[in-house]
Amino acid sequence: MIPSITTPETAARWWHREGDRLVCDLCPRECRLGEGQRGFCFVRQNVGGEMVLTTYGRSTGFCIDPIEKKPLNHFLPGTPVLSFGTAGCNLGCKFCQNWDISKSREIEILSAEAAPEAIVRAAKAHGCRSIAFTYNDPVIWAEYAIDTAKLARAEGIKTVAVTAGYITALARPEFYEHIDAANVDLKAFTEEFYRSQTLSHLGPVLDTLQWLKQESSVWFEITNLMIPGENDSPDETARLCDWIAEHLGDSVPLHFTAFHPDFKMRDKGRTPHETLIGAREIATKRGLKYVYLGNVLDGERQSTLCPGCGTVVIERVHYEIGAYRIRDGACTTCGTIIPGVFEDACGDWGRKRLPVDLRTFQEK
Repeated sequence: MIPSITTPETAARWWHREGDRLVCDLCPRECRLGEGQRGFCFVRQNVGGEMVLTTYGRSTGFCIDPIEKKPLNHFLPGTPVLSFGTAGCNLGCKFCQNWDISKSREIEILSAEAAPEAIVRAAKAHGCRSIAFTYNDPVIWAEYAIDTAKLARAEGIKTVAVTAGYITALARPEFYEHIDAANVDLKAFTEEFYRSQTLSHLGPVLDTLQWLKQESSVWFEITNLMIPGENDSPDETARLCDWIAEHLGDSVPLHFTAFHPDFKMRDKGRTPHETLIGAREIATKRGLKYVYLGNVLDGERQSTLCPGCGTVVIERVHYEIGAYRIRDGACTTCGTIIPGVFEDACGDWGRKRLPVDLRTFQEK
């Protein structure tokens, strides 16, 4: 149900008044909302002259995944992560692969009550090392994500944001203060693609990436979904990789992932494996040390190699960990430091996907 009054749980932050309208300061859209109106994301609403997050404490469902599915390859490898999302999105991607959730205009599809306390209890009970805010962008439900992350941290459970990075400089520090790791979806490297295919802009995403590197302690990795004929040209890939090398360094993991037809891009074919291989070659030639392929079976190009001696330090096959040769954060063969968040033993969750019924963990 949409709240009729603002409560401490549903009250939203990052907004200000301009005349009879509320201006949202959370994302670069800066939606201006009259009474009863919702933002582009559909979940932030002007109710009685106050900004409300209409999806606080509600979720589209919970599932335990391998952390590699986020994808995060340098963050507690092999461990289980409790994943969940809400509804809505502040981007308008025509190729969205979670469109039934992110494009929903029916709050009623949010089938589960999900108090932050219950989420943390569920993660702890199932032995999850982390909780992922995913499926739709947690930026638009930042208050809910922050409250959950605070409770998780108190219990020694880490949190992960899977995000497009479309957030203002004002909101960015408070949101990421409580996040341990992120995968940022860098959807393309042209403003034209962002404008026409996502209804947003490239600049704020690049700003977020630079801020994460320079101003935060968040471990982050980057995903680039390669869409045939849209953002997969060798020239664009080269410019994207050059920018990463110059502004973020050579050690930020980069995932090139395969597109499959969905939502409003069903006319496009799947990304050829050869395109992904070519993109990886471009990236490694430009000095990027950790480049992976996703949404395909390719153990050779999904494993982590030591840049010092070439040893396979983390062997991966479809989300499963084989050999693991990292101790004290370094290659066991030559001692080269491997950037990331590692322990001396990896997890053994494998490729399992386990739905979780949160009702078991709700307070009676």
